[in-house]
Amino acid sequence: TLSSPFFLPFTSTGAFQYLQTRTEGTLRSLSRALQFLSIEFLWTLVAEILRFCTGEEMAGSVDMVGGGGRSEKVKVAATCLLLAAVGISLWGLYFGDGEAKQWRGMLRRKKKKAIRVYMDGCFDMMHYGHCNALRQARALGDELVVGVVSDAEIIANKGPPVTPHHERMVMVKAVKWVDEVIADAPYAITEEFMKKLFEEHSIDYIIHGDDPCVLPDGTDAYALAKKAGRYKQIKRTEGVSTTDIVGGTGSGTRVSHFLPTSRRIVQFSNGKGPGPHARIVYIDGAFDLFHAGHVEILRIARGLGDFLLVGIHNDQTVSAKRGTHRPIMNLHERSLSVLACRYVDEVIIGAPWEISKDMITTFNISSVVHGTVAENNDFEKEESNPYAVPISMGIFKVLDSPLDITTTTIIKRIVSNNEAYQKRNEKKSQSERRYYEDKTHVSGD
Repeated sequence: TLSSPFFLPFTSTGAFQYLQTRTEGTLRSLSRALQFLSIEFLWTLVAEILRFCTGEEMAGSVDMVGGGGRSEKVKVAATCLLLAAVGISLWGLYFGDGEAKQWRGMLRRKKKKAIRVYMDGCFDMMHYGHCNALRQARALGDELVVGVVSDAEIIANKGPPVTPHHERMVMVKAVKWVDEVIADAPYAITEEFMKKLFEEHSIDYIIHGDDPCVLPDGTDAYALAKKAGRYKQIKRTEGVSTTDIVGGTGSGTRVSHFLPTSRRIVQFSNGKGPGPHARIVYIDGAFDLFHAGHVEILRIARGLGDFLLVGIHNDQTVSAKRGTHRPIMNLHERSLSVLACRYVDEVIIGAPWEISKDMITTFNISSVVHGTVAENNDFEKEESNPYAVPISMGIFKVLDSPLDITTTTIIKRIVSNNEAYQKRNEKKSQSERRYYEDKTHVSGD
């Protein structure tokens, strides 16, 4: 399992701790301010300003330069000076010198324009390679805008997609590094669309991987962005592609080329654990060929608590329960796909099939949930019900699944349209072979 650092949500307890800290900070600021601010001097200044306003020493001068009009102007100026002095004093009382500098720095940062970057893609059968590309793109700016290519554009340039546009939109919106999504984006960056990105969406840079994106006419899809000097490149994630997944799923012979590293897991992890009073919701499954149905049930589950813990079954367990050709994606690949989802806080890599009392206690689980649309909805008929313990504890709940999609649904789509996908994959495989033949090292992660 992944280690879990601590996380403090914004609860009533957290709010109390914040106010307590803020009060102590204010008292410290007051003490520091009094070291620099002479109260006697402030009162002397106020007295002098008031005496000046009443004209006790300036009456003659006032008469010489125009009488009452001059007197009123002097009073207004003196009043402004007094208010400024009091305001500066209050500033010093409330903010310490360090806090004042921090506040000024924050204002300067707010004035600085956020760097907005754009990345587009088909995101068909979205996998951890897509997610890693979006993570790298987000690191090149402050806000990531993602364009999801339309079904029509994919058909014209590559062939039919396995997942329709609305499902691909669900998937991209759920990636935690994505800030905005543009629907029905064009496959190639045209002059018109590039102008729209720059002017309407305030995009600073257009991002793509180091693998070539060639149009049917042989031209570079990002040629215009490169010419404009607004193009940046990221490193392609090795060992996975939609072509590889679709081909392997159709034949049932996929072999993973993914090389898992601890660094990649850390990059995908939130780095935050649950707070001491957090309501922890647990859901488990294979999450093979991570799809929109998975995303939507995770969204519902996350809404039931403060922290969503997802258990991912190992390859041996999935094979025993689903058949020898499953899972399509191995344990590490499935774990990264789930970790990239914005609704997930933590995963258990290789979670047990049966949920024990010890596991519930160890992770302080408040509720265990399961969707109505799933591959194993006959669990109650099994000799050893994997949810027997949470059911007996009264913490088990079945959730209505928003989408009627399972991993089997995706596999059937591929098999039923296998001929069209084979033609698409042949064309794509050629370009991928050329990429690997000409491949050079690209720094980045």
